[in-house]
Amino acid sequence: ILKIELNSELNNASKIQISKADITKPKFTINNLNQQISITANEGNFINDEEILLKKDVIFKSKKFTIHSDHVIFNKNNQTASSKKKSEFISNKTSILASGFEISDKGNKITFNGKTTINLK
Repeated sequence: ILKIELNSELNNASKIQISKADITKPKFTINNLNQQISITANEGNFINDEEILLKKDVIFKSKKFTIHSDHVIFNKNNQTASSKKKSEFISNKTSILASGFEISDKGNKITFNGKTTINLK
């Protein structure tokens, strides 16, 4: 899908912005013995046969938590994910703002990277 946006500048010159996504509205699931984690995004681009770059409003959601980010690499074979962009983890009594995260062990382990702020309620 090719998306073209035209924006008019003050000097009446036009600026063309082209966005190309391999997948629109991709959906995936990480499955483990304890939970299912649903993954959605607005766009996705194939990096290789195993990895997909998920972009724009990426959401990881389970019964226990939600993670929001805008730029995540998902490995569909290993069922892992990582981001080096601002991410927000929200659960019942905890919220975490981080500069990135990694999900490993089929969703059983989440590691937050970089500057991280934890709020306990």
